[in-house]
Amino acid sequence: MKKSQANILYWLATMAAFTSCGSKDKSQGPYNIVYIMTDDHTAQMMSCYDKRYVSTPNLDRIARDGVRFTNSFVANSLSGPSRACMLTGKHSSENRFFDNSTCVFDAAQQTFPKLLQKAGYQTAVVGKWHLGSLPTGFDYWEVIPGQGDYYNPSFITMQQDTIVERGYLTNIITDKSLEWIDKRDKQRPFCILIHHKAVHRNWLPELKYLNEYEDTTFPMPDTFYDDYEGRVAAAEQEMHILEDMDIIYDTKMLKDDVETHYKGAYLSFIGRLTPEERAQYDEAYAPIIKEFYEKQPQGKELAEWKYQRYMRDYAKVVKSLDDNVGRVLDYLKEQGLDKNTLVVYTSDQGFYMGEHGWFDKRFMYEESMRTPLIMDLPEGFDRKGDIVEMVQNIDYAPTFLELAGVDVPDDMHGESLVPLFKGESPKDWRSSLYYHFYEYPAEHMVKRHYGVRTDRYKLIHFYNDIDEWELYDLQSDPQELNNLYGKEGYDEITKELRAELNRLQEQYKDPTRFSPANDRDAAR
Repeated sequence: MKKSQANILYWLATMAAFTSCGSKDKSQGPYNIVYIMTDDHTAQMMSCYDKRYVSTPNLDRIARDGVRFTNSFVANSLSGPSRACMLTGKHSSENRFFDNSTCVFDAAQQTFPKLLQKAGYQTAVVGKWHLGSLPTGFDYWEVIPGQGDYYNPSFITMQQDTIVERGYLTNIITDKSLEWIDKRDKQRPFCILIHHKAVHRNWLPELKYLNEYEDTTFPMPDTFYDDYEGRVAAAEQEMHILEDMDIIYDTKMLKDDVETHYKGAYLSFIGRLTPEERAQYDEAYAPIIKEFYEKQPQGKELAEWKYQRYMRDYAKVVKSLDDNVGRVLDYLKEQGLDKNTLVVYTSDQGFYMGEHGWFDKRFMYEESMRTPLIMDLPEGFDRKGDIVEMVQNIDYAPTFLELAGVDVPDDMHGESLVPLFKGESPKDWRSSLYYHFYEYPAEHMVKRHYGVRTDRYKLIHFYNDIDEWELYDLQSDPQELNNLYGKEGYDEITKELRAELNRLQEQYKDPTRFSPANDRDAAR
């Protein structure tokens, strides 16, 4: 499974046939790849996965016409590490990008865009990069600095100039991506990474959608008032909606005489608006601000008020995102590229929409480890509907390489998904997943932890300044509320899972074991 059956000679032959036959056989390779990745867009907020909250008709088009992965996960639920895993096909332990706080991506290492480039593909990335170093392996790139800005954003160009573009970031990223596809060499296959900032905190909506969802009351998650019994790390985080969500930065309740930790950052974000745009923005939030400070909700009332504000702004940002996915799909169809192009939509991880009382990600619990993954397959692959096998973001690189007819390097940790595209159910498909989160102490103060997930069980070890184990039966406890570690009757499954965890750590060269001496830098 590690090696593609095709090779570069096959690709060249196929390409020759493709160019000589004109429109006769455009359904055969070499296949184009359009990879759309968003930030913090969780499956709960996509109607092809969950119909409780929002409608995403364009994302639903991909799932309806292609495949929906129902067991898709990340290896490290954090933006930069997740992107490094995707690019390299390797866990953080091998690509060496552990966290957003201390790491810079080694731009000289092997990535799938570099391998595609060597095989004759045109490659591009537009949008969020967030890896410290500048992109390599791309014929064209234009990326936002750091997290970027939603309004009138800056971009770093290939000339390493920083320019400012007028408009809303999600729209601009799509504009630049489609412009590159349109101007490319039409005789060569291409791969473009369209990397959106959306739906990252602090959820600043496109101006035309400022009033959307204001009459919507979103249902509360069953676990919103989780008491974290038996889960030490869950109790000690700083990502709680009531306690940690900034009233100005996150919920937009700006008031001259109210100071918060992130007020300055918020003012800089909306300070990028023109006077006319700012007036429109302020008009939308003014009555909400007025009512909030008049009522001054406290306790449970404040928690639920914050939740509704969070959900509404998040949903507004998703609406623009879905619009832009539709623009890409429409363009591909109009240009006759839809039949010969793999379209991928995913996020860098999942996100908490009030589950456990939280926002953000980081934990190995399902809401953040699980990530949406839908694909519209090119002609020649007839698989439709749900794919239930466990897949991980380390699988994207080998998948794209095999689809392109490029040998998959033996040192990649991931597995190609192409057999699944063909409707196969490989008997040797993985039965477990490895996860490792390294960023502590840092924003949101989620403890370092690693673990293993099978189709039924999850074993997690929180380490560094604590030594705590958690075990969940996902079949009987899908919300992960009942820690079974050390309880009677679970000795054997715990033993099996710990053995599997050790096996995966050796396989991925991440032999982290807890000890008092294993301080926060020891795993580096």
